[in-house]
Amino acid sequence: MEVTINYNGQAVAVEVTLEVYEFLDRADHKAENLSHEQRRHWDGREFDEYIVATEGVGIYGETPEDYLCRKETLGELMAVLDTCTEAQRRRFLLYALDGLSFSEIAALCGCSKSSVQGSIEAVRKIFQKNLRNHPYE
Repeated sequence: MEVTINYNGQAVAVEVTLEVYEFLDRADHKAENLSHEQRRHWDGREFDEYIVATEGVGIYGETPEDYLCRKETLGELMAVLDTCTEAQRRRFLLYALDGLSFSEIAALCGCSKSSVQGSIEAVRKIFQKNLRNHPYE
């Protein structure tokens, strides 16, 4: 049987016996399996440990206490947003979360740039008022 090997960067065709061919074929399969295994365990952990380490905990490996605080804060922020009008809430979220400019929001909502600015300022004032009422929480 003929096999091709790389020798000093050049492909060389060599005639080998069937036994040598099978041995080289098994060696190739072992090398491929080892390569797959190394990629699977790139950081030395088992795959299920990797999943738990990356997906089993919250953002940035936060502790349960941090997770609870983040959820409570989010709830408080959403409660403040619930006191706003639908237009104010929509415009503020487009500005704060999506990073759109006043002009882009105005074009999207079909209103003037000054009304977008007024809505966002009104929501900011509501947040400031709420934060002043709860300084240590």
